[in-house]
Amino acid sequence: MPTRLGLTLLLALVAFPGHVSANTANAASSSRYVVVLERSAGDPATVAAQHSGRYGLQVGDLYRAALHGYSAVVPDRNFDRLKSDPAVAFVEPDKPAEALARPGGPSQTLPTGVDRIDGDLSSTRSGDGTGSVSVPIAIIDTGSGPHPDLNVVGGTSCVGGNNRDGNGHGTHVAGIAAAKDDSAGVVGIAPAAPIYSVRVLNSRGGGTLSTVICGIDWVTANAAATGIKVANMSLRFQNSADDGNCGHTNNDALHVAICNSVAKGMTFVVGAGNESNDFATNVPAAYDEVLTVTGMADFDGKPGGTAAPSCRTDVDDTYADFSSFAVSPADVVHTIAAPGVCIYSTWPGGYATLSGTSMASPHVAGLVALCLASGRCSGTPAEIIQQVRIAASAQSTLVPSYGFAGDPNSPVAGENFGYLAYAAGS
Repeated sequence: MPTRLGLTLLLALVAFPGHVSANTANAASSSRYVVVLERSAGDPATVAAQHSGRYGLQVGDLYRAALHGYSAVVPDRNFDRLKSDPAVAFVEPDKPAEALARPGGPSQTLPTGVDRIDGDLSSTRSGDGTGSVSVPIAIIDTGSGPHPDLNVVGGTSCVGGNNRDGNGHGTHVAGIAAAKDDSAGVVGIAPAAPIYSVRVLNSRGGGTLSTVICGIDWVTANAAATGIKVANMSLRFQNSADDGNCGHTNNDALHVAICNSVAKGMTFVVGAGNESNDFATNVPAAYDEVLTVTGMADFDGKPGGTAAPSCRTDVDDTYADFSSFAVSPADVVHTIAAPGVCIYSTWPGGYATLSGTSMASPHVAGLVALCLASGRCSGTPAEIIQQVRIAASAQSTLVPSYGFAGDPNSPVAGENFGYLAYAAGS
């Protein structure tokens, strides 16, 4: 499988709150593309082989479940011919993405996000490691684990090698969602839920559109066999948008893939971004079909807004100063907030504290798994998203009250999502 580089982690930094740029020296060239085929074109492997011979392509991944197509390096001289091929719906340049988090800060055994939802009181917390949530979660990231506090049961790598985490970001994300309740380290929102480690970023945090689609395609193809119903994506692509037509109008292969996966029952939970602005140009956050998570600061696991900052200067019980947010009415209705500041979780070889909407997102992915496992959430992904948001909005205690459409000072909806998690697990 060809090596793909260029995807960076979405990190909230003191010096540059937007993000941390990974090594981009080997970023995907302009000759690397994602080729989306017409559904009538036949098997992607057959078509890709034909195109390889006809146009001199170097074929990478094949997509059969979430997308009908393949990735390839295309000689510039043959690009126009490939694009005009009757089997091709559209061709999109491969591009880098980004993900969000920052090391540093205090350690603790009960993370504030879990405390905020009274998760430690839920009947799913056994204290001896026997309590667990049955619904698997796909972590589409740098890989997850191995780590003794995580129940990693399978997965795949779309960047070569195995699906072990050589970076740390994906392991941290997985622990927030589903660390075991075993009296060691930390406990996650959905303790010991089976984790599928879907590695779409390499050890430097590098990857591309083609690797991310590879991960979505794998999850979609294996959902029925594994029972995966929720996928977390703490990453983004900039300078894109929701065309309101699942990517078919603006030739957005990522959007096509996510919509096809959602149509097959997958609920996607994604980070909003760390740019302190409208996330309308960040994808997948901008897509109406996903549950987008903005970050809030919670330094003591309790409402009230009186706790002193621990590892950053954010104000307790307000939205994180780095977090991107919803502005348009269309975006507000698929947005929720979760703790994303100074979050303590699993890390290769131990534990670490990070900040970012990368950390906020898995709080909600774990919540969705918990809610599905309890039977309190059901239906289509769109229905599940609204069930979570409605319950969260009813419990909102942040001041000011966020979530009003069009108000840039009110960027998020349904901050205190956790009361639903407690009800679901009780």
